[in-house]
Amino acid sequence: RVAPKLFGLPTAEAVDKQLRETYKEYYDKELGRVIEVIEIMEVGQGIIIPGDGAAYYSSKFKLLVWKPELQEIVAGIVSEITNFGAFLNMGAMRGMIHISQTMDDYVSFSKEGSLLGKASKRGLKVKDLCFARIVAISHKGDEPKIGLTMRQPGLGKLEWIKEDKAKKDKEN
Repeated sequence: RVAPKLFGLPTAEAVDKQLRETYKEYYDKELGRVIEVIEIMEVGQGIIIPGDGAAYYSSKFKLLVWKPELQEIVAGIVSEITNFGAFLNMGAMRGMIHISQTMDDYVSFSKEGSLLGKASKRGLKVKDLCFARIVAISHKGDEPKIGLTMRQPGLGKLEWIKEDKAKKDKEN
């Protein structure tokens, strides 16, 4: 469906603009998050339906999408720290790491706005690069809610992973 405001443009350009507008911020449970309209391969003849005002074109196009899957390992940057956990920006979407899932330690929320491990003295703050595993996906509401964990070997803040590897290499 191409809106009337795009009628002055060449057909292919109008269809392109409409597709980009339609799929901007688009998420579907079965398809995932649309990242980009990659290519418009075909634009058929248009029809106008009386009373609608828009033109309809049968079109073929390619989309780049990301559909989060359970158990998938993702990389992201901590975008927000709260007293109940951290939010990880994964590019196309945001996920939440509950405070209990940040590390194998007793974790507390500091006055400086970071999460601190009591025994390990490890800290998690905004802008930290992390690896996490998707452990829950809820499709209630407009946006999916993604639950993450970093309490598994090879996951967590990048510096922690490097420290753990160096420690393991030293032991061997």
